[in-house]
Amino acid sequence: MGAALVAAVIVVVVVRRLRGEPLNARDLFGPPVVLTALGVWALWQRHDLHHDLGPGDYVWIAAGAALGVVTGALRGATVRVEPRGGVLWQRYTGWTFLVAALSLGLMVAFSFLAEHAGLPADARPTQLSIGVGFLGEALVVGWRGLVSGVPFAPERHGLSTQLGSGRSDRPRRQQR
Repeated sequence: MGAALVAAVIVVVVVRRLRGEPLNARDLFGPPVVLTALGVWALWQRHDLHHDLGPGDYVWIAAGAALGVVTGALRGATVRVEPRGGVLWQRYTGWTFLVAALSLGLMVAFSFLAEHAGLPADARPTQLSIGVGFLGEALVVGWRGLVSGVPFAPERHGLSTQLGSGRSDRPRRQQR
């Protein structure tokens, strides 16, 4: 179930950002925080793992997280941040996907090195890697938005607007 949730979050985020979406703090930081928390939780749940990890393993885990943040930040530099209707919008570009592909290659190579250095596979949760990557992207996009001088978009309310249907924007029928 965890993998399906992670995949669903990633698909929703990427599709929305590919077509362009208003830039607000909740949508920008929500998915990375959730995915990172799930990754930390997955790591923590490995009860026997806590006793099996040594200081060198924690260095590999921290280095992998740092690499994820840096590659995410590079990806964030390629996201188009522009004003529309008086608020900020964000949209993925072709460069975003190129950097994402290169980042994936780097993360796979790093994971291979960590495995050969003896870091257990359970100490490298996918949710953590993806979450810190999105966090690095969010930090750069958020910073670019702040220095632009254009306000962030207001928070959207309701599931239908978060999924993009806009149904909650329609006037409600008066009740009798």
